[in-house]
Amino acid sequence: MRPPKQFFVYIMSNCPKSAVIYTGITGDLRRRVWQHKNKLPPGFTSRYNLTRLVYYERFFYSDAAICREKEIKGWRRSKKIALIEAMNPRWEDLAKDWQDVYKPEPAADRREIPRPAGENAGLGMTPAKGLLSVDVEPCPSRSSLRQTPTASSRTEPLFRRSEGSP
Repeated sequence: MRPPKQFFVYIMSNCPKSAVIYTGITGDLRRRVWQHKNKLPPGFTSRYNLTRLVYYERFFYSDAAICREKEIKGWRRSKKIALIEAMNPRWEDLAKDWQDVYKPEPAADRREIPRPAGENAGLGMTPAKGLLSVDVEPCPSRSSLRQTPTASSRTEPLFRRSEGSP
């Protein structure tokens, strides 16, 4: 049986009490930290030399991890620092010994997920008749949780009887 998937929200920094903090999410923390330490993803973390893992949390549901990442990203810097210091008061690199634990596969050995060929390959398909496409917001914002009266929340009957009906 396959082990359950895990998701991680993590915070990277470039030195203790850093001026730069990055919050991210991943399904493979060891691989992602290795990428940051080797500056493989071009962008913010490589530009600011964010190579220290100073905080992480583990989740078993992706939507919970995404909500937590969004929550932390919305915090003020002082609250993020308090979170880090609650788990890691000296801002040590929590992944300093991981270079022996994770070694990436050579590019030639990577396995790809096979895709079916032909018309029904799943690429560019449109939804079947009768299926609805629904946009779902995974993390309700605080403002949407407040009960505010709107035009649609007035107490009016959903159906009105037309004249001549019983």
